[in-house]
Amino acid sequence: MRRFLTIGLVILLTLGLAGPAELLAKGEFAAAYESAAKAGDWVLAARAASYYAMYQAKDDRSRSAWFQKAEKAAKRAIQEDPENPEAYFELARALGRLAQYRGILQSLSLAAGVRDNLKKALKLRPDYASAMVALALWHLELSQKGVGWLYGANAGQVIPLFERAIELEPDRIIHRYEYARALYRLGKKREALKQLEVALSLWPQDARDTYVLEEAQAFVEKLLKELK
Repeated sequence: MRRFLTIGLVILLTLGLAGPAELLAKGEFAAAYESAAKAGDWVLAARAASYYAMYQAKDDRSRSAWFQKAEKAAKRAIQEDPENPEAYFELARALGRLAQYRGILQSLSLAAGVRDNLKKALKLRPDYASAMVALALWHLELSQKGVGWLYGANAGQVIPLFERAIELEPDRIIHRYEYARALYRLGKKREALKQLEVALSLWPQDARDTYVLEEAQAFVEKLLKELK
């Protein structure tokens, strides 16, 4: 039975009839967004839109537009299922990324929304490792901008949140990579290098992992030069 299911999946992918999850795994993020939206899977649509913005969009204008699509899809997901933690996580991700393309006052106004949606996701799913990683980055970003006190951000939460997320999901490449970036920003270059080495030892599970591994390899080369 498993053999025939596998053959069936291969045929669907070959014919271009793959579902949104398969398209997402293959790295066809724009097609995954369209397919997910058509199917009413707004969480997956939001994720696909964010991935397209992060890894395949050609310029800032395109990236901003796709993050806006992610925001709208995530809000639609919350409307349809207010108890879905992934919907709040996707909204937090979209808002956090959109802040990069807004003016300083507008970007800061999004900070509370990012925090609140991540906390809602964690309330619904206390062991949500990806939300912990995102919240750690939120604490780091606001603290290093010098406005953490306005929103309750605390740099002391960064490492504990990352460590807990990695304890829960030690083989997630993105967690290791983001932890390395955070450690680097905290001045811990050798610790960052260790996390990157772990990331590069892990096997990619989908196209997104492949993109992250490419970035991790470039980061390793940068760190090795700096540590000489």
